Amino acid sequence: MRTRIARLEFDRIRQWMPIVTLALLVAFVGVFQPGFLEPTTLMQLASDTAVLFVLATGVTFVIMIGGIDLSIQSMASLASVIVALTVSRWGYAAFAFAIAAGILAGFLSGVAHVRLKVPSFIATLAMGGVLLSAALVLSKERSITLQTSERGYQTWITGTLLGVPNVIVIALVVLAVAHTIQSRTRFGRYSAAIGAGEPAAYASGVKVDGQKIIALVLSATCAALAGVILAGRLASGSPTLASELLLPSIAAVVVGGTAITGGVGSIWRTLIGALIISVVRIGMTFLGINIFAQNIAFGAVLIAAVAVTIDRSKIPIVK
Repeated sequence: MRTRIARLEFDRIRQWMPIVTLALLVAFVGVFQPGFLEPTTLMQLASDTAVLFVLATGVTFVIMIGGIDLSIQSMASLASVIVALTVSRWGYAAFAFAIAAGILAGFLSGVAHVRLKVPSFIATLAMGGVLLSAALVLSKERSITLQTSERGYQTWITGTLLGVPNVIVIALVVLAVAHTIQSRTRFGRYSAAIGAGEPAAYASGVKVDGQKIIALVLSATCAALAGVILAGRLASGSPTLASELLLPSIAAVVVGGTAITGGVGSIWRTLIGALIISVVRIGMTFLGINIFAQNIAFGAVLIAAVAVTIDRSKIPIVK
């Protein structure tokens, strides 16, 4: 009985740990570098977090069902290449085409996972290789810079709304839509059930295969949107544009409190996790820490977060 009470108490504390961690990190960096707390810096922090959050939001849907998507960075890079290559001819339709490519890639990953019984990390790893190769072929292994005349199509990304950068507004829209999907739809409820116990979900009549495909489609779609945003912000497309964002994206999900084994988590937690990762990254820059040491920090944070959030009852099936 005492053990159960202690566990429940720990679970309550664990729910607040990401928010407390975020506040402590901001305060820590602010003490040593007061300029970090200036409104312009915090606004830039939020803008930089937007792409990471969009990527992490998609991965959240997959992790909630107990899977993983390792193709998101390649999908984002391919989307940026598609935009850079087609925006001059197709205008705004180029963005829709890039998103459609994400939907198709997610569907194919889902089919490979559920129909061919390939584990999600293998299916998405293979899809990531296909997408990377496609991006390299289409771009001819080079970065494509958008011309001045083409950048007018990017104002919905690079502009501002009432003084707030549009990229933040886009992230807030993604937050609202994703939260609604997860908390107000059958898909969201079924995802949590599948992550908590797939055999029980099957026994309850849940169409597990369909839910997995939807999760992977949502993940790839968010990755494509992130690539579109990157292309707009950087005014270019590249087959390696998002190559460094896979680890931070997964870390953001887990650091926010979503269990890597699935069943527990939320989009709001992912937002907090993305902010934590951004504060760590930008804070390290403010404190003069070598930029190449950032992945060391992300790796350590990811391991620590998994150790805290993992469901010990599922350890026998974690491989």
